[in-house]
Amino acid sequence: MKTFAVAAAAVLLFTGTAQAEPAHVAHASGKFEKYSETAKAVTYDEKVPSGAKVLVLGVPTISGGTTVILTLKGLLPHRAYGAHVHVNKCGKEPAAAGPHFQHVADPKQPSVDPAYANPHNEIWLDVHTDGNGFAYTSSTVDWQFTDRHAQSVVVHNEHTHTKPGEAGTAGPRLACVNVAF
Repeated sequence: MKTFAVAAAAVLLFTGTAQAEPAHVAHASGKFEKYSETAKAVTYDEKVPSGAKVLVLGVPTISGGTTVILTLKGLLPHRAYGAHVHVNKCGKEPAAAGPHFQHVADPKQPSVDPAYANPHNEIWLDVHTDGNGFAYTSSTVDWQFTDRHAQSVVVHNEHTHTKPGEAGTAGPRLACVNVAF
């Protein structure tokens, strides 16, 4: 948790907190658990064990961008996971979170076109856990949430693919955390 506090302070120090409406700081934390209507963080697969912890911080930057920090603790050790910001809240089924949030939406969904499904138009948060199942990452894009807001971060089975026809895909959805971006 100390690492997160230092990272969050650094983001605030170097990006500032000045914001034009409706951009705001988004924060979510919790322990992954089986779905319930009150769950903040939901696990759908044992690759994200119940009780594992998650923390997400989204900060609008002075320059008009957004930085998102993802911290995970208690996942499987020495393992790659993909993670992305999604349009809907978590639900009983993994698909409930909907597609990735795209700054410029691909008219064809699900989006696998690298012109839309890329880390500049979406927020990608791929991680690799250490020997204790801990992972930390951040992503900065040059846009902010305005009239459309994302609602969750989904953890996927593998790192994000980038080739045409599979761009943005990262395997099955393993877990989801609600975040009001």
